[in-house]
Amino acid sequence: MKPDIDALVTRIPGSVDFIQLDSAKCNQCGRCLVVCTMNLWRKRGNKVFLANDYKSRCLECGACYQVCEADAIDFHYPSGGKGVVYERG
Repeated sequence: MKPDIDALVTRIPGSVDFIQLDSAKCNQCGRCLVVCTMNLWRKRGNKVFLANDYKSRCLECGACYQVCEADAIDFHYPSGGKGVVYERG
């Protein structure tokens, strides 16, 4: 039986924006959509955008930033105590 992840940890979402997308630089390649394990990136028509609730779901791995060859994604790890926090129990 698979354990319920919500019963194992409490996730406290980050409080600051740490990912920004420069739409003018974005070439709609879709790499961010493919690499994001949390499925936070969306594409509608020829526009790519980040889910509104990304701060509460993002793992802060920076993969989207790493694969963006157009340099359209600005990612900064949140300063200490401001990012996503997991509490056990």
